[in-house]
Amino acid sequence: MNLEKKRYLEKRRRLHIRTKVQGTQERPRLVLTLSNKHAYAQCINDTTGSTLIALSSLSKNLRSEHLKPNKAGMDVLGKQFGALLKEKGIKQVVFDRAGRSYAGCVKLFADAVRSQAIDF
Repeated sequence: MNLEKKRYLEKRRRLHIRTKVQGTQERPRLVLTLSNKHAYAQCINDTTGSTLIALSSLSKNLRSEHLKPNKAGMDVLGKQFGALLKEKGIKQVVFDRAGRSYAGCVKLFADAVRSQAIDF
């Protein structure tokens, strides 16, 4: 399968998920995006279109740990993100996996966030 076709299919999956997953003030949308070098997580309120919390492997407090989008990195990123959610008083989120299958790094990130007493 060529790269154009893969990108097209991923875009379709992403849009299909986004039609069903909407974030509100009480239950914002938690988006996990992975690239080859870095991982990004955001908590978004779709009704106002604002980002409530954002954290990535490039953030100042995580840069010293040299996180990569692998299993070890996702565990650390998920725990940090869960702690930030707790600080903001957010207890429930809607998980948007951005077209990726719920396995591997995505599942580890979700489990790490859940370990901080955040409900999905």
